[in-house]
Amino acid sequence: MTQLNQQTCQACHAEAPKIEQSALAELIKQIPDWQVQVYQEIMQLERTFKFKNFKQALLFTNQIGEMAETEGHHPALLTEWGQVTVNWWSHSIKGLHQNDFICAAKTDELYRHLK
Repeated sequence: MTQLNQQTCQACHAEAPKIEQSALAELIKQIPDWQVQVYQEIMQLERTFKFKNFKQALLFTNQIGEMAETEGHHPALLTEWGQVTVNWWSHSIKGLHQNDFICAAKTDELYRHLK
């Protein structure tokens, strides 16, 4: 099985299937620092990353933005002093898709390279 951070997002359309519960349990093992949250009845992946200052947090935010543009899949980002909270979900299906796990893993990889 190819690691999530080595995969590429696929185009997601409104009829694309959401991740099934059995697959969710397996995928979340590959990104153990992420939490599954439900906001407005939409399941999302969420993680808060810590930094020493705002400048580092902003650098990380911009790196996520570049990766998101490359993948054609975009998160919600909250950049604050010393932290960035990232939420991945697929807007078109109002839930989780394989793309969200791929991008979460790629976000983790970006963070590891900043440390």
